[in-house]
Parts: sequence; structure tokens; C-alpha cells
Amino acid sequence: MTVLPDDGLSLAAEFPDATHEQWHRLVEGVLRKSGKDVSGTAAEEALSTTLEDGLTTRPLYTARDAAPDAGFPGFAPFIRGSVPEGTAPGGWDVRQRYASADPARTNEAVLTDLENGVTSLWLTLGSAGLPVTGLERALDGVYLDLVPVALDAGSESVPAARELLRLYEAAGVADDAVRGTLGVDPLGHEARTGEKSASFDAVAELARLCGERYPGLRALTVDALPYHEAGASAAQELGASLATGVAYLRALYEKGLDVEKAFAQLEFRFAATADQFLTIAKLRAARRLWARVAEVSGVPGAGAQRQHAVTSPVMMTRRDPWVNMLRTTVACLGAGVGGADAVTVLPFDHELGLPDAFARRIARNTSTILLEESHLARVIDPAGGSWYVERLTDELAHVAWDFFKEIERADGQAGALRSGLVGDRIAATWAERKKKLARRREPITGVSEFPLLTERPVEREPAPAAPSGGLPRVRRDEAYEELRGRSDAHLEATGARPKVFIAALGPAAAHTARATFAANLFMAGGVEPVHDPVSVDAETAAEAFAASGATVACLCSSDALYTEQADAVARALKSAGALRVFLAGRGEFAGIDEYVFAGCDAVAVLTSTLDRMGVA
Repeated sequence: MTVLPDDGLSLAAEFPDATHEQWHRLVEGVLRKSGKDVSGTAAEEALSTTLEDGLTTRPLYTARDAAPDAGFPGFAPFIRGSVPEGTAPGGWDVRQRYASADPARTNEAVLTDLENGVTSLWLTLGSAGLPVTGLERALDGVYLDLVPVALDAGSESVPAARELLRLYEAAGVADDAVRGTLGVDPLGHEARTGEKSASFDAVAELARLCGERYPGLRALTVDALPYHEAGASAAQELGASLATGVAYLRALYEKGLDVEKAFAQLEFRFAATADQFLTIAKLRAARRLWARVAEVSGVPGAGAQRQHAVTSPVMMTRRDPWVNMLRTTVACLGAGVGGADAVTVLPFDHELGLPDAFARRIARNTSTILLEESHLARVIDPAGGSWYVERLTDELAHVAWDFFKEIERADGQAGALRSGLVGDRIAATWAERKKKLARRREPITGVSEFPLLTERPVEREPAPAAPSGGLPRVRRDEAYEELRGRSDAHLEATGARPKVFIAALGPAAAHTARATFAANLFMAGGVEPVHDPVSVDAETAAEAFAASGATVACLCSSDALYTEQADAVARALKSAGALRVFLAGRGEFAGIDEYVFAGCDAVAVLTSTLDRMGVA
């Protein structure tokens, strides 16, 4: 029997240390096989990924990628979270959102969800949700001393806050048992609607009341969702939220609140996306930035930012909404690992209207599985120490701080909103992202990639209209949704979708890859591909096209067969009435009107195709 030495087993003891240069040489060999003759750092750069905000993620991070010391959990700069080192982490607060205008329906949903894993409530009130007068009915039967409540009432924030405080008092809830946030956010409301807040006096009075009487209740929410939903990058979202938080600190201080008490009155809300590492870094960077504000304000111990993460509405799709369950799972994972105090998983049918009971169940169980089955909360700051995450956190914090300073130079968040600076910067970011979406460089599964035209639409009761008039609301799927809407209207009017004939040349081995590519591209615009027969040539193409019911065609095969047959097959298709002949691939082949390939502007191709087909 072999006995291990007393000092244990070093698994890497028999292997020599690998160097960065050795890794470079291996990468060079792989790239050379793919036709890229680069070496050294250029080889590494060839595998790097460019993100928004001028950030770049590299394929390899090592101890050389230093980042500032993240400190300890529970202590400034709070990068690693607000849980003091040595205490048992309890996981995040599972916060469900409710936006129905019906108090009875809201109450039924609230009681069901609280019995099945939800730990706090996020209520949308006012014109976009529940009437303020319906708050009492909606919370009937809820133990307000046990369940934190977060309000989101827009222009009716102050009346809604006073109504909730009245309910606490009527229920006899002890002052120190009141928890949650009143959700007052004048600048967030202005960002959404363009409406300026008349006075901060009532807001300051609520903050003073919370600070003096309700230690577990916060008066204000710094909501970054209006900027995220307008198309902001992660750094822009952080910079705008930081400027908003500073504006509220100044206003509260001017109204007589102590600086430390002013810090205690703010909760921040951020979007969590399916880019899990960027979400993790964003939440960690947000805490670092807010800790810096507290430090320069002379109260470093007050800089533990309270965070509420919400799965991104921008990433949610209306087509194939079931895929949203996967997106929100990854986003929830990122939010939890990133250290969010409360997490809201939006139901998969969020973009379709009011969620049903099944959608709410899946949403709350997403957190439950990550907490109870994946044990995600058993480790404090599980991403801490990762060279990639620490470096990304640091770089993102610097870019966000630069945007924050730009806003401050423009007379703060209010001035930057009213001058158009914030809107213009975000619009420029979204314009660049739209190009990636159009070219499918940023794929949307079920929409721009692998769409299903025969999918039965999921129908939901419409939700109350969201406030508008300020920054726009964008969605990743919006361009493709418009195309699919045109196709749907055509189907309803004629009984058939617009069609494209897939003219595959040669054996399956030669055409399958490009035929699949072309079919997916056209289906993204609601154009039905007809691939029958499996293969055609110059003799059979015209008859097959005429039988397909299509008005355009796309050749799919290898470059060698294109050289031999493309011209003759294209002429045959046009003689049969094809309005336009596409070819899947690149090059210059006689008889071809347009080329579709990986990285082409799919939205432009599909828009012009529907126009030529006469699809209104």
C-alpha cells in the first residue's frame, strides 16, 4: 500500500511550469492552420473579444493581470459584498415584481408566491400598474412585519409611500420590523418620462422620517433600468446611476440630513444580463464606485451599496419566449455571484403582457434552484480572485467613473438629462449595438438564430402601458420583430408566408451547411424556406422554383459547384420568374443579384427582400 507523505500531495509537482511565451507559440500554430499568420501578442489579440465601452476580454488571464486589492467582504471598498467576513451568507432576497392594475388579482398572486419561495414584493403602482388606492387590498393577508416591500410608483411615489406607511401603522408593525424601500426616484422618473420633479421637499421629509423612525426602510431608489432599457452600456449604466446617487446625496444634505444618514436612504437597481461575467463585474464595480463616493464624502463606512438586480428586459424576446427562461437563469446566476442583495427574475413572458402563474413560478424557482440546489450562496464572492473578473471589474469601474465625471461636468445628472448628453451617449452606444444585432454578430436564439416559423404565439393579457416621453425603450429583437410582424400580416391576409426557394446544388455534403445557414437567415425575417427537391441543376431549377410558390431564390453549395453551375441555374430561376437570386457565400459569380454570408447585414437583406415581395 502506498502512503502519502505527511505534507500531502502536490498535483502539479511533476510538471514543469508553463510560460506565457509557450502558450503564445501553441496559439500561433493553431491560428496558422486557420490562415492567420500572426505571432506573439498579435496571436493573443486575434483571440480577444471587443466589448462595449472600449473594453477587451483576452483569451488568457494570469497573475500578471493585476487589479487593485478587492479588500474583505463587508468592508470598504465593498467590492466583495456587504457580508462581513466570517459570517454565514444567507443568499439574496427573492423579489417578485407585480404590475397588474387589479388589486384582487395582485393579492392572489402575492399570497401564492410568498407561500412558494418569494421573500419580498416589488409593486408597480400608478398609471403603469396598481392604483395607489388598491395597495391595501393587494397586501391583504400579507405579514408586513415579515415581508419587505419595494414600491415603484413614478409620479405617484410620495402618495404611494405615505399609503404604505399608513398600512404599516394600521397593522401595528413595530418600527424596527419595517423593511424595504419606498422607491422614490425623481430623476429616474424624469429619465423615463421627461417630466421634471417640482420639489424635493416631500422626498426629503420621507427620507428624514425613515432615518429617524424606520431603520430598515429606505426612501429612495436609484434605478438604472431607464438607462439600460434605452440601450446603455454597462459603464454608462453605472455612471448614470452614480451621478443620480450623488445628486440625491446633495439634495438630502441641503435639506438638513446628515451625510451618513443620507447614504443609508439609497438603494440601487441594476440590470443583470445573460453576459454573466459582465454582470458580475458590473455589480462589483458599482459597489467600488459607491464606496469611493462615500470615502470622499468623509464617511467610508457608509459606502456599502444596497443592490437590487433585475434580469434585463432588453434581452427578453417576444418570439420563442421560452428561451427567456435560459437567459434569466444565466442573468440570475450573474447577479447572485456578483453579490446583489435582492434579485428579481422577470417571467419569461414579461414582454408579452401580464405573466401567468406558471411564468411566475418558473421565475421564483430560478432563484430557489440556484440557492437551494446549486448552493450558490454558500460562498462569499465566489468570483473573487479570478484574474479575469478582478481585471474586468477594475477596467469597468474606470470607464464608468469617466462617464460619471462627464455627467458631473454637465451640471450633474439632471443637467445631463435635460441637455441631452446622457441620451446622446446612450443612443450612440445602441446604434453600434444595433449593427451587431443586424449582422448577427450578437445572436438572438429563437429570433435571429434558429427561428421557428410554425411556433404558436404565446398570448397574455396586456400589461398597463409603461411610462414614456423620456429616454426610449429598446429591445434586442426589435428589428427582427418588425420583420416577423410583416410576415404575420401577410400570412393573415393571404394564408401563406412569403417564401424563398433554396436551390441546393450537388450532393448534400456540398450544400447542407450553406442551405441551413440560408434557411435560418430568411426565417429570421419570417420568410419561409422551401427546400424541395433536395438538389437542383440548370435543367430542373425552373420547374422546381415554379412549384415552390416562392418569388425569390437562394443558391446553396460549394464554391467549386458555384463556378460550374451558378450562372446557368440563376438564369433558369429568373426565366421562371424569380425576382431576385441570392447566393449563400462570398465571391463573384455570374447571374447572382446578392450574396448572403456570415456577418452580412441580415436586417437590411430581409427588409429589402420583403419590400420586393410586396409584403407591406
